Amino acid sequence: MSWSQNGAFLGLGLAVLSLLLLAVGPLGWRMGWWHYRFAFSWLMPASGISAAAATVVAVLSVLLGWSQFDLKGTMTALVALLMGVALAYVPWQYNRTRGTVPRIHDITTDTDHPPEFIAVLPARAAERAATEVYEGSDLARQQSAAYPDIKPLWVQSSVETAFEQALAVAKSMPGWRIVASDLQAGRIEASQSSLWFGFTDDFVIRVAADASGIRIDMRSLSRQGRSDFGVNAARIRAYMGELKKRIL
Repeated sequence: MSWSQNGAFLGLGLAVLSLLLLAVGPLGWRMGWWHYRFAFSWLMPASGISAAAATVVAVLSVLLGWSQFDLKGTMTALVALLMGVALAYVPWQYNRTRGTVPRIHDITTDTDHPPEFIAVLPARAAERAATEVYEGSDLARQQSAAYPDIKPLWVQSSVETAFEQALAVAKSMPGWRIVASDLQAGRIEASQSSLWFGFTDDFVIRVAADASGIRIDMRSLSRQGRSDFGVNAARIRAYMGELKKRIL
């Protein structure tokens, strides 16, 4: 076997190592082997380095030893290259997103009087989640600067009708688990877990009479971590967008 083909196999090995590092990160967190910060701070960067190395080795093997390749070596180098590029993208995208959103994880359409959580509190306590107490003006300022479009929705209908529509849309959202719905209190609580790490976010929807009509507010709060990478704001946007289609 030529040195170029050995290089192709080395690149493939590095790509496989990168994939394993990405896979074992959430697995270890879910199994209780380590804190999720270890996966994000150590395993993910290591995966990115391994993926970048796989890409470089595969490219060099092709450029410097193309004439020595047979079909097997060519396919090996191609797979190593494609895997390396794809796997290097994951930590790159993670770092890019982290740099473009504020390090906050509690987003609401009403920063003056955020909707309160009740039904999800036992689950949050069992997971030793971050506090559900709203942090106040500094958090509100950061949210306003990063997500100025996160606003409440006003509708012209009865509280009962607005609540029924809000609940129907909540039930239709992919991956949402309705924890509680209380028409008298005008409150809907739900949760959603991410596919990769299994992080759970809780959210509450409040339907109440307002001077301008019926006001619908939402609050979305992560259980773990300091930054939510924009997930909570995206969830509120998605829900409010679907609700507007149903009501307006």
